[in-house]
Amino acid sequence: MDIPNIGFNHDKSAQAELEILPLSNLYERDIISHDPQMPHRVSFYMIIYIEQGNGKHMVDFTQYSFEPNTLIFLQPDQVHAFDFSKQPTGYVVLFTQTFLDRVHTNMRLPNYTPTHLNQQHTPLLKLNKHSQARVINAINEMEIEIAHPQSDPLIVMYLFSALALGLHRLRPELRHDNINPEQSIKLGTFYKLLQSHFLTIRDANWYANKLHTTYKTLNSICKLSTGLTAKQMIDAFTLIEIKRRLIISNVTTQKLAYDFGFEDASNFVKYFKKQTGATPSQFQVRHSATIL
Repeated sequence: MDIPNIGFNHDKSAQAELEILPLSNLYERDIISHDPQMPHRVSFYMIIYIEQGNGKHMVDFTQYSFEPNTLIFLQPDQVHAFDFSKQPTGYVVLFTQTFLDRVHTNMRLPNYTPTHLNQQHTPLLKLNKHSQARVINAINEMEIEIAHPQSDPLIVMYLFSALALGLHRLRPELRHDNINPEQSIKLGTFYKLLQSHFLTIRDANWYANKLHTTYKTLNSICKLSTGLTAKQMIDAFTLIEIKRRLIISNVTTQKLAYDFGFEDASNFVKYFKKQTGATPSQFQVRHSATIL
């Protein structure tokens, strides 16, 4: 089974690049294109707020247990699957990189860096009663403004910025406020290059040259942004993609070795086992039954 790639539906919202949905909408209506409870890849950012209900949300083949007043953060290209077995309630806030760029242009906003590559970081955030009330108020205010007959995108941006900054303060382990705008641009360009070339190039020096900078500078930016070196970021990104294809597409080791530019299957298996402690086939057996 191939993994569905879910794009942002720009027809749904007058804001074009931001949408807020009640979580119940996803299991109370027919989803024609895909089943939200099956693994799928998103091309946009998501903040999922669980107001009531318990369950497990899968993000890149790790199951995260959620409970009431939990937030789940997702970045573009991540694979995830909802758990609607107990019909949780809450909201899903979807937004694109274009929306973030517009907000950055008009006001202060924390950087959305690819911290999901660092396995020490969790996509979950448990809210206390005070934080829960502020999150609900911010989401409700955005909903009201989006639905207003004279809706102003700038007001939506200010409301979103207030929400993002408040959540940023609650996640000190992910705060990277010492990154300047130039470093942020370089990080973004590096990540885009990585998305385009990871199948064949895993040399950090090559990426540094493409960015017209030194390996030392790129390494420093990556550490400040994600807690990982440039090479660790490359390996983490590559491994996530390998795992996705192993589980979702159920491809052979030989095919994956070829697709990812390894000389032979043996070198590919050694690379995967060094990073994960398991062979590709062992990983496949271990996770396929629980994910699909």
